[in-house]
Amino acid sequence: MKWYHYIACFFAGMFLANTVPHFIHGVSGDPFPSPFSNPPGKGLSSAPINVYWGLFNLLVGYILFRAGKVSNQRIGSIIAFAIGILVMSVMLAYTFQDKMHV
Repeated sequence: MKWYHYIACFFAGMFLANTVPHFIHGVSGDPFPSPFSNPPGKGLSSAPINVYWGLFNLLVGYILFRAGKVSNQRIGSIIAFAIGILVMSVMLAYTFQDKMHV
């Protein structure tokens, strides 16, 4: 694999991890912070906006997953993918830990 495949694997993990909170809150009908809220990432966006943002992240994550050639035959791709999920998950946890207090 070329070096840029690992970068794609990493960002695939990040985008796919970011899909989860936005899509779940959106389909549950709950407002949730998004890049489109005011202020971005702090205020609350409507449920439909979060569904769209979650689906956009899913699409980009899928494209990067395919471009990165993530496969159980390539352990490096799985590791880069998992690190991307880990990094985004921790970032989201710190970013949204005070969401209920907004």
